[in-house]
Amino acid sequence: MNLDKLKRILILCVKYLVSAVIIAVVIGPLLVTLFTSVKTQVQLGNTSAILPPALGEWTWDNYAEVLGAKLLPDAFKNTGIILVISIFFNVLFGSVTAYCLQRFEFRFKKLIMGCFYLGMMVPTFVVEIARFKVIQSIGLYNTLGAPIIIYVASDLMQLYLYMQFVSKIPKALDESALIDGCGYFRIFYRIIFPLLMPATATVIIIKIVNIVNDMYVPYLYMPKTKLKTLTTFLMNYAGAQQGSWPTLAAAIVVVLIPTVVLYLIFHKQITEGLSAGATKE
Repeated sequence: MNLDKLKRILILCVKYLVSAVIIAVVIGPLLVTLFTSVKTQVQLGNTSAILPPALGEWTWDNYAEVLGAKLLPDAFKNTGIILVISIFFNVLFGSVTAYCLQRFEFRFKKLIMGCFYLGMMVPTFVVEIARFKVIQSIGLYNTLGAPIIIYVASDLMQLYLYMQFVSKIPKALDESALIDGCGYFRIFYRIIFPLLMPATATVIIIKIVNIVNDMYVPYLYMPKTKLKTLTTFLMNYAGAQQGSWPTLAAAIVVVLIPTVVLYLIFHKQITEGLSAGATKE
């Protein structure tokens, strides 16, 4: 075996080893949570956390208890309302703003784009006190409107994605439509936006994952019991269980299911949308 071939084999082994370690770090906690959720408290103490119980000893009582929790329906409903409204306005404002910034030249354009990018770079925790005061002063504190307006206004990721996609659409399409008598609104609605579907799918999926997983904003701005989201419900449920790890693990799995299912269904669109928007032809 020559030296070059041995070197290639060693590099390949290192790649596989590193990949296996990363997979174990990511998948390991998920498997432990899943296995714990189908164990009793006694089984949890008598078996290893990384091993599932025997096939005939799986219990679904933990899931029955979680699904019977009084606040779980409210948590699903509140999360759904926040998701639908936030994503609608994220897609609407993000696509229209990106089209205007990418297609037209106007005064103070660079300043406006600089403000948008500055907003993307400044950590939200730095301006949290000011943001809290604004939300409180406009009467949205302890309402579903608080997280909605924050998710729409503070996260500008969709603007960057849409701008990358708009930059790849030939301006000749706009010019041809103008010659045919179309106005800019009709051009955007009929031509540009349909071509932005990959970006829209990517924005929707990423936003769903981010909003469902966020605990900080709902916890801070919606302390009312009836306004619990999935993450704040899980946090309160964890405090109520106090040591009942199997039941808590079942609650984590229940909250995790929507985002996992969405990712498994649309992971191809996420990858393609991000890669397509990252390059310019």
